[in-house]
Amino acid sequence: MATSLSKKVLASAILAGFTVPMMNAHAIGVLQAYEAALVNDPTYRSAISENQAGQQNKAIGRSGLLPALQYNFSASKNKGDTTAPNFRGIETTSPLDYTSTSNTISLRQTVFNLDTYARYTQGIAQTNYSNAQFDSRSQELIIRLVSAYADAKYAEEQYNLYVAQRDSYAEQKRINDRLFDKGEGTITDKLETQAKLDVSETQVLEAADNVANTRTVLGGIVGKEIMQLDGLLPDFRVSLLMPSSVAEWEEIAKKNNPEIIAGQYAIEISEQEIRKANAGHLPRVDFTANYNRGVSDSFTTRAQDNKIRSVGVQLVLPIYSGGYVNAVAAQAVANRDKARSDLDATTNRVIAELRKQFKIVTGSVAKIAALEKSVNSTTKLVEATKQSVKGGVRINLDVLNAQQQLVAAQRDLASARYTYLVSFLRLRFSAGVLSGQDLQTVAAYFQPST
Repeated sequence: MATSLSKKVLASAILAGFTVPMMNAHAIGVLQAYEAALVNDPTYRSAISENQAGQQNKAIGRSGLLPALQYNFSASKNKGDTTAPNFRGIETTSPLDYTSTSNTISLRQTVFNLDTYARYTQGIAQTNYSNAQFDSRSQELIIRLVSAYADAKYAEEQYNLYVAQRDSYAEQKRINDRLFDKGEGTITDKLETQAKLDVSETQVLEAADNVANTRTVLGGIVGKEIMQLDGLLPDFRVSLLMPSSVAEWEEIAKKNNPEIIAGQYAIEISEQEIRKANAGHLPRVDFTANYNRGVSDSFTTRAQDNKIRSVGVQLVLPIYSGGYVNAVAAQAVANRDKARSDLDATTNRVIAELRKQFKIVTGSVAKIAALEKSVNSTTKLVEATKQSVKGGVRINLDVLNAQQQLVAAQRDLASARYTYLVSFLRLRFSAGVLSGQDLQTVAAYFQPST
């Protein structure tokens, strides 16, 4: 299970607040964020409570097979009159005033009851269903956390890129202004740069809002306000995927995916519901034992102290219940068929998601490599274009477009890297084998921000 990752000590200081540009502060890493989420994420806390409740289903089902012991006590103050003929045949009335008490201990043990046996088996299936659901929620926490972390860090990188682009446009504008003042530039160059600068200012503002929003989402999971996050390592290398066949991943998913496992237990639960319904036609046999002590417990035994012990067998044979048993059985069969269809739908959805993430992960090697080349080439293009403008070969707009192209390439590269990391985890999640070790693998791609 995903919860197999041992909980480390929570980060001693996660600085609160949000400022742009980023201030020097202790960054919260992926593992630190996960440790905090285990304690503070409300969705995960809800899953823990739900699983704790689900654990009781087994004990509830087993209780019907165990002896039921009951104690009853009653005490009454009785007053009244009794009228009866005396020895002469004349009716006389005598007052009654006495206290009656009754103490009873009774024991009942099921001997034959298919409904009880079905409830016991169903209770086990319900507990297993709860465990499978909790396994899914535990793995899902890793996905939600890393996705939110990646979104927040990507938003930071976008902000930094747009700030750098804005500063570059501002510097270009100062160059245009100086050249124009010397009579070497044109008003067109100034207007082109100003237009790009205005758009860039808007992009910076939008990026700052996106940073705040993504940090709010992440903060809701970890229970802390986020100041700064670890960044990706400069030397980002995509690992080879094992196994390399999507067919092998599908087989792993069918055996291990907790949603599929939960669907299988849902069918077992509905099967036992059918057995419970059909048991309404069958006899029930119980062993009973009773001990009763009654003191004046009735009018005829007043002033008597009676102690009665009894053991026996009780047979209950259902005959007719107004069609209730047949209706409940038919309903249970329909629900069983629904559970089977739901399992098929869940399996199809899981496999479709697994194939999608498999393609993203396997295609990331070539995509990231191509984008790295694109960033290198566009970086050189910006410098070459600036030199060409000085030589009169290129114009001001070519520089602006080259700078914009570089920012787009850097943004796409960052997006591809974060997408790879999240898709790697999503693939493992779809296969049902996502664990704390996988989280550590992803965390190794990050380093503390400077």
